[in-house]
Amino acid sequence: MTDSTDSDAFEAPSLSARAMAARPAPYLDGLNPAQLQAVQTLDGPVLMLAGAGTGKTRALTARIAHLMAQGKARPNEILAVTFTNKAAREMKDRLGRMMGQAAEGMPWLGTFHSVCVKLLRRHAELVGRKVSVGGEARDLHLRSNFTILDTDDQNRLLKQLIQAADIDEKRWPPRMLAGIIDHWKNRAWTPDKVPANEAGAFDGHGVALYRAYQDRLLTLNAVDFGDLLLHVIHIFQTHDDVLAQYRRWFRYILVDEYQDTNVAQYLWLRLLAGGHRNICCVGDDDQSIYGWRGAEVGNILRFEKDFEGAQIIRLEQNYRSTPHILAAASAVIAGNKGRLGKTLWTKAEEGEKVRLIGHWDGDEEARWIGEEAESLQRGTRGLDRIPLDSMAILVRAAHQMRAFEDRFLTIGLPYRVIGGPRFYERLEIRDAMAYFRLVVSPDDDLAFERIVNTPKRGLGDKAQQTIQVMARSNGVSLVEGARLCVRTKTIGGKGGKALAELVDGLARWRAELLDGRDHIRLAEEILDESGYTTFWQNEKTPEAPGRLENLKELVKALEGFENLQGFLEHVSLIMDNEQSQSEPQITLMTLHAAKGLEFPVVFLPGWEDGLFPSQRSMDESGMKGLEEERRLAYVGITRAEEICTISFAANRRLYGQWQSALPSRFIDELPTEHVEVLTPPGLYGGGFGATGMAAAQQAAMSGGVESNLQDKAARADVYNSPGWRRLQSNATRPMRQPSEAKNLTIDATAVSAFTEGDRVFHQKFGYGEVTGVEGDKLEVSFDKAGVKKLVGRFLVPADQAGDVPF
Repeated sequence: MTDSTDSDAFEAPSLSARAMAARPAPYLDGLNPAQLQAVQTLDGPVLMLAGAGTGKTRALTARIAHLMAQGKARPNEILAVTFTNKAAREMKDRLGRMMGQAAEGMPWLGTFHSVCVKLLRRHAELVGRKVSVGGEARDLHLRSNFTILDTDDQNRLLKQLIQAADIDEKRWPPRMLAGIIDHWKNRAWTPDKVPANEAGAFDGHGVALYRAYQDRLLTLNAVDFGDLLLHVIHIFQTHDDVLAQYRRWFRYILVDEYQDTNVAQYLWLRLLAGGHRNICCVGDDDQSIYGWRGAEVGNILRFEKDFEGAQIIRLEQNYRSTPHILAAASAVIAGNKGRLGKTLWTKAEEGEKVRLIGHWDGDEEARWIGEEAESLQRGTRGLDRIPLDSMAILVRAAHQMRAFEDRFLTIGLPYRVIGGPRFYERLEIRDAMAYFRLVVSPDDDLAFERIVNTPKRGLGDKAQQTIQVMARSNGVSLVEGARLCVRTKTIGGKGGKALAELVDGLARWRAELLDGRDHIRLAEEILDESGYTTFWQNEKTPEAPGRLENLKELVKALEGFENLQGFLEHVSLIMDNEQSQSEPQITLMTLHAAKGLEFPVVFLPGWEDGLFPSQRSMDESGMKGLEEERRLAYVGITRAEEICTISFAANRRLYGQWQSALPSRFIDELPTEHVEVLTPPGLYGGGFGATGMAAAQQAAMSGGVESNLQDKAARADVYNSPGWRRLQSNATRPMRQPSEAKNLTIDATAVSAFTEGDRVFHQKFGYGEVTGVEGDKLEVSFDKAGVKKLVGRFLVPADQAGDVPF
């Protein structure tokens, strides 16, 4: 059944195709040959394989304009699909500038979901089935005024179904079920089509709950976001007349970011284009980085097989980056086997090589990047001044931002976080800090209000009001009020028991704090015993692992302070420094959030195996996961226009324990001639060239005991690679400022050959006296250069200064 007024919505716009065809085509001016070919190849299936920075949005918009200008289609006969509302607005604005009022006649330019909402409103009654309502089977159909549930409504409905099925919602939370159902809908699986190998999901109850959920949605005349595509696909598959109607109306289909489509989106597009086959997909297989949310890179890789006779037009001229940056990105992505292949090139001047630098640890990495950003801003690097808002730091994981935020807040370097709140403003960090505040200051009622039912303890609004009344009537804090409620059994049942555990825990943690318990161990204990860590471990959502990593990073931040109170004061003070939004700020964001953006200066920190590529991604998806991580590296490098700096740390500290880190395998894929190595000598002990490798391997064969790092290095293929040998061969070069006097060392347990009071000589700073020793890191008071911190290997005893070559 279709709406009889549908055809009225597809009447020709005020500007006729004939009038448009008679107009000149200024939109073709300035297009390069490949772009021009992509714009003018109008009929049949076309894949516009557009590399990073190759002007694909311009080409896609010009193609729409050309379709109309040539009289191939009226505006309302073109379907243009994007992934974001922002991209749709940008395309519509560009088209409006190109074609004037023609863009206003294009109702079918939008995201997958926005287009499907329009289609589903027209044909909602075609979605229906028998549903049991009050024990009675009824024929129910979706109505055109259906409601689209948000995430909270969806979780509330799933919670009701889980409780009705008598399933432990703490162990099997609604958010976990929502993620499973969303995955199934992304694969276009209705409850009847979920494959057998998925039947064990959600402790074997997933499919039944999915069916009950869909029935309940129909009863409520509601859909969720996944249903928007799922229902339209079902309508197209079961109603040939409706599908034929839209195939006639959508004579030309254009799709942006095709590499990010999931299975449902892919099926929807194939159904619509199955008749005329006039479909143009624009994408880059090398930038498919959203597999974790359902994207299938295979959709773009098999385009030629899906659409026989398809033309592939490669956009390879880059308008963004320098040749060195493009060469580095191309060399890294060449390691992927699953790709169509292309070679980016540019007419731009060579510029600076990609810079590679290793650091002692993550905090040292943040210090160096902060100083380098300030140096670039001041123009003291021998280049023109570069404003902070032209720089970006792109991290693999959000928890990496903490070290940078702490450093920037301390030195007053303005920054902004894109794609999420600042570290100390994140939900899980504010929750954890509230626990810490309450242990330090039991009178902190605001902190108590935040955590009393976080995680859920069965203490709803009524119970919390009871605690408030008890506290006010006795003139005590909320913690004491809660203790009185427990003592007098004013709050009973499950909530009363949980409240007693919380009150006892707060008292115990407070006593340990006063007894001088190590504050780092105490913080771990608070998060574990309160159930807060377990809460996020059980929260099986895509965000949960990141929140757990952030909590680990929070505990790591405590290492720089003597006690919890000092840390809390530090955070309060630095967060009080509100920054003016109008002043230039350096950008902090994840690599995923950076896709589609560009910056003159890009820093890529944390290139270490396990962090990047992500160990979790490789463990979960194997080679497929590794290839997606490599595509993410490609995306990161190609965000840079002029200067790209890749860095890694030899050590990272987790829960107070040093962990040795090996440079990312992607570093060894960087091409020698396009990389400048800034790593100072001694980062990995200076003995891991050919000689050091042979010694380590010999020791292993003879039963000798090596350090953990040496043992790893002896076995790791990465250290036999040309990239690693190159890094080591450059390690003897003189260092460049501002990295020369950094606190770089070999090993956390190294013992210096110098002691306090020794006279030493440094070839740049001259003579001085050792005033402090920490492993192999020394503090030296130089006669003329003042106090410096540096590694012992840069020094010689003062009486041997004459032997130093100049």
